[in-house]
Amino acid sequence: MKGIPFVEELHVDAVPRGTVERFHLSLVRDPRGMRITVPVLIARGVEDGPTLGLTAAIHGDELNGMRVIHRVFEELDPKDLRGTVIGVPVVNVPGFLEGKRYFNDGVDLNRIMPGKQGGNASQVYAHRFVERVLCKFDRLIDLHTASFGRVNTLYVRADLENEETAWMARAQHPQIVLHNPGHDGTLRAAAVDLGIPAITVEVGDPNRFQKKMIRYGFMGVANVLAHLKMVDLDEELPSFEPVHCSSSKWLYTDVGGLLQVHVDLGDIVEEGQRLASVTDIFGKRLTTYKAPSRGIVIGKSTHPVNQTGSRILHLGAMGETASSAGG
Repeated sequence: MKGIPFVEELHVDAVPRGTVERFHLSLVRDPRGMRITVPVLIARGVEDGPTLGLTAAIHGDELNGMRVIHRVFEELDPKDLRGTVIGVPVVNVPGFLEGKRYFNDGVDLNRIMPGKQGGNASQVYAHRFVERVLCKFDRLIDLHTASFGRVNTLYVRADLENEETAWMARAQHPQIVLHNPGHDGTLRAAAVDLGIPAITVEVGDPNRFQKKMIRYGFMGVANVLAHLKMVDLDEELPSFEPVHCSSSKWLYTDVGGLLQVHVDLGDIVEEGQRLASVTDIFGKRLTTYKAPSRGIVIGKSTHPVNQTGSRILHLGAMGETASSAGG
């Protein structure tokens, strides 16, 4: 088996048609002067077509998306492909190597996009990823999971007032679709600013592979490939309608102690319903938290050790935008 080449730039047109090639793409160098590279897979079809980008692990502990990308390339036959699929199983390589969510300077890469040329370590890394990878895409599916101590439903963040991204969101078979136009320093927002339709898919929980979530993630990518006529597949749209949320917010504790959340993922809660409680180290209840409004539980904390200001749960406000209601 020949070695995988190290490259400074991605030259997609140089990949032979009907083949899959793999690269180590150099972005920056470590203190030894050694290259820090991101893994990139490119499947180039025999015929022309759009370029679909798949990214995962912009947070280093988000692993399910990596296996989604692996499975896409295991199943994809480039000889039957129209267009190109570019997969990046790990965006945040330093964080992944350390088993941590953030970049190795402690910064969340998904809050500083598109980075900054001549900036600090994380800003330069983000800038070069946008310049050398993201700009190659026509569409983006950015795969995430919950962070440490939390769990998520299968849900999608997208601009639901944009017909294309609203469709891409529904194609993922999500439990919940959340209207979020972006403009928040995320990779998705950087893509949108470049005119690239993009969605964020939350595929389960961190630091593990979950077969069911990976399967749904794969189905979502396959649906997009089919819809774009990149492959000859029938779209497998869900038989159910996901819950549409017009907005969402995290609820936080105002006391420290041992946190217990009393509702489950996907539960619809009513205003005033008990959501969680905090006890002190002796087991005495300190406070109870109730729902500030009616909503659906998108994600929640599972880690009991709670300092004042810790997250309790992610509550979605159910309601459709104009585009999602009509489509």
